[in-house]
Amino acid sequence: MDDCYFFRRGAADIIDVVRVLTSDPENRVPHLAFQPHSLSDVPVLDMAEVETAYYLRMQAEDRPGVLADVTRILGDRGISIEAIIQKEPQAGSDKASIIMLTHRILEKNMNQAIADIEALSAIAGKVTRIRMETLNAH
Repeated sequence: MDDCYFFRRGAADIIDVVRVLTSDPENRVPHLAFQPHSLSDVPVLDMAEVETAYYLRMQAEDRPGVLADVTRILGDRGISIEAIIQKEPQAGSDKASIIMLTHRILEKNMNQAIADIEALSAIAGKVTRIRMETLNAH
């Protein structure tokens, strides 16, 4: 047979055919990228039942007792604080940034706590929430 040259889509098709013919069928990655026999029926949790840690950020009046009110609300919902920092208000502002990291807690408890925190007159606007996951979480 003489030398053959394939260009563009034809070359890619030939390469795909050769890969399929020469690879071990038991270890071949299927078209949907999973082995059908490896699937399991895992129930999907309602979001309120998901447990995770949180990053919270809020703007609060810079006066005594505000931080105590916020942490009391978290404590009443069983939410433990891992870390907390309060930043000084920027020039010309009376609002301080409060940033917290929490331990793992149910989403429904955090939803209730955030609603209560946002209802405080000393809190300006909405609480920013970011769910935090770790690769080795239980």
